[in-house]
This record gives sequence, C-alpha cells and structure tokens, in this order.
Amino acid sequence: MPPFDALKMARERSLDLVEISPNAVPPVCRIQDYGKFLYEKDKSERAARTRQKVIVIKEVKFSVTVDEHDYQTKKNMAIRFLGEGDKVKASLRFKGCQMAHRDLGYKIINRLILDIGDAGLVEFMPRMEGTTLHAIIAPKKGNPPISAAPSGTVPPPKKPMAPPASAEA
Repeated sequence: MPPFDALKMARERSLDLVEISPNAVPPVCRIQDYGKFLYEKDKSERAARTRQKVIVIKEVKFSVTVDEHDYQTKKNMAIRFLGEGDKVKASLRFKGCQMAHRDLGYKIINRLILDIGDAGLVEFMPRMEGTTLHAIIAPKKGNPPISAAPSGTVPPPKKPMAPPASAEA
C-alpha cells in the first residue's frame, strides 16, 4: 500500500502510522497509537531490568602461611558468596622470600577449589599475575541463590571435616 494511503487510513482512525522496520524492503509500517507503543516498550524494558542479576565479584584473600581455622572461615565465606549467586575471586599474595615457594600457594588455591566442589565452577584456573596468584570461581547454574539469611550465618560445609588428630604421647 502506498505511504500516502496508509497515512490517510491512520488519520481516519485517529491513530499514527509507525515505521517498525525501516531497513526492510519495502519498509514495514503499522497503524497504532504511538504514545501507547512507547509506554508499553518502556514498561517492558523496566521489567527486564528488574529481573536481571548484576554479577558481583567478591574476593577472598589468603596468604601462604594461612592457618587451618582461617582457611576454613574464608572457604565458608566463599561458599556463602557462591550460594548468593556472586562470583568469587580467590587470591593469594606472595611476600618476599615466599616467591620461592609458589607450589605452596598453588596447593592452597587448589585445595579451596576441591573443597568448594559442587557450590561452584572454576572459571579461571589459578594463575600468577605479578606476586599474586588468583583463581575465579563462578556459581553453578543449577543452584538457586540462597535467600537472604541473617547476617553471621554460614551454610554448613558440604563435606564433613576430619576429626583433629589426638595427641597421645
């Protein structure tokens, strides 16, 4: 239909002639209320923004000389972050002579990856950047985010911890 006839038909109905696809041959137009069209488009964009999840990267820092209790605490924090749907960056900084013992740092980060297990997937394997060793762990797609739990609570670890060695001497 020629544009003039389409415009005439739209004016008879008290509507607008809206060009939907200008790059198509021939261009596609629709007779509709343009104000209502803009309102519904804006409304759908707003709804899409409220449904999307902003990905946040939370960092858990270790050192080569990390104690067992500190390691467990930071591991539980990483599991909680993954449960909330955030990515976790596990980083370990080497200071001074510790650079000679990089294997100890790799052992700590790899142990963390194994301990986290089902809570997340390794996005970037441990790698060195300067004096920092880091890995990025993303939450698994199948795990729904944990609802907002009261602060200070940590979900129980997936694997039971080994009992402490008894001191019989």
